[in-house]
Amino acid sequence: MPRKLGQHFLASDSILNRIADAVCPEHSELVIEIGPGRGALTRKLLERADRVIAIEVDPAMVEHLRATLPSPRLTVLHADVLSVDLNQWGSVPIAGNLPYYITSPILEKSLRAHPLRAVFLIQREVAQRLTAKPSTRDYGYLTIQTAIFATARTLFDVKPGAFRPPPKVDSSVVLLEPRTEPLTAHRDAFLTFAGRAFHQKRKTLRNNLVADYPAIEAQPEARLRAEQLSLDQLLSVFIRVHPWPNSPADALPDTAPATSE
Repeated sequence: MPRKLGQHFLASDSILNRIADAVCPEHSELVIEIGPGRGALTRKLLERADRVIAIEVDPAMVEHLRATLPSPRLTVLHADVLSVDLNQWGSVPIAGNLPYYITSPILEKSLRAHPLRAVFLIQREVAQRLTAKPSTRDYGYLTIQTAIFATARTLFDVKPGAFRPPPKVDSSVVLLEPRTEPLTAHRDAFLTFAGRAFHQKRKTLRNNLVADYPAIEAQPEARLRAEQLSLDQLLSVFIRVHPWPNSPADALPDTAPATSE
């Protein structure tokens, strides 16, 4: 079967088992798999779940999966995952081997669906950004965007030799566990604020925010950069500088985050 879309297929049986065990630490009724490719992980998931819904954008891979895995417990959905309503299946585990060029939007899409847990195989540099600490090189908007929805941790790294063909970079398996309680009732407004705070990472909060949040001028953090503040500290600044209609308890319209990162 020809390889398309820059795909690198995981071929290590032991690593596939480790990923499947992380997705389904106990037997699951349903699992959503994003980008199943040739179905190596799909087979492992079918051993641990009553049903698997595999979302695949490549028509050749869709045909291959339907021909080689004709299980009534497997639904192969030919679609771009970004156009699929993941909420329709409720809170279930989500798994996938995510391509680098579209990792960030898939992460956000998946976390907004409130999964039971999400386990993704991604490039190691992206995993480092998801789990980065303040004042480190990898800490940025993607760190905050992920942390507002879930806690993220790297389970293990995967070397290029585990793939066919081998990629030129290392990969990591990350576990995302959604928060049981939201950190803020105004998540989307906060993400807009955070996106602007990180818009130019080397600039101070004042320089990045003053045009939209003039109250930043009076804050003690104004001379700091966003990368120097933890999630809780950024939330604190957000509450103080957002132009609330009456109080932070009032509802705000949802807005899309804006960032150049």
